[in-house]
Amino acid sequence: MTKKILIIVAIVIGLSFLSTMGLRIYTKSFSPIDVATYEDDYHQIEVTYCQPFRKGRTVFPDVVPYDVVWRTGANEATRISTSQDLKIYDKVLPKGTYSLWTIPGQEHWEIIFNKEYGQWGLKAISDEANRDEARDVLSIMVPVYQTDNDIEQFTIQFEVWGDLIQMLLMWDHTIVVVPIDKK
Repeated sequence: MTKKILIIVAIVIGLSFLSTMGLRIYTKSFSPIDVATYEDDYHQIEVTYCQPFRKGRTVFPDVVPYDVVWRTGANEATRISTSQDLKIYDKVLPKGTYSLWTIPGQEHWEIIFNKEYGQWGLKAISDEANRDEARDVLSIMVPVYQTDNDIEQFTIQFEVWGDLIQMLLMWDHTIVVVPIDKK
């Protein structure tokens, strides 16, 4: 009798695993994975994230609410890796790999680097961000810029402006710039 129960439990666990993996693959077809990179003689920065589409919606605050932690993309939590310590404003992010979270606001966004990475962006039972706040390493506040350009797909990219590497987060009519010191 116990052998039958073990077989049934194993089947249920296997089906649950396959369903979860199938759902993750399915959702990525709507929000594909992209990688933003920056490299110079000193820095190697890589951001891996999923790109949701606007699809005619007003993103902020309808799709992504203000003052609520966001996984900064879709699907898995966005991951950022750096080969060197990064100086962001007057704070230092030690070299390593982190998840990147944001708390969007109308005038400012909080940018959060968390030492846990690889997790799905939302908790399984609720639509809350799957972030362990106790594992936050660094957070900064950055201003929000509005543009007349219509940015259909959430995009992260790097640009160099003088002595700064700028990590841009862009979607809808919103641009947020994270300044990283090149020195």
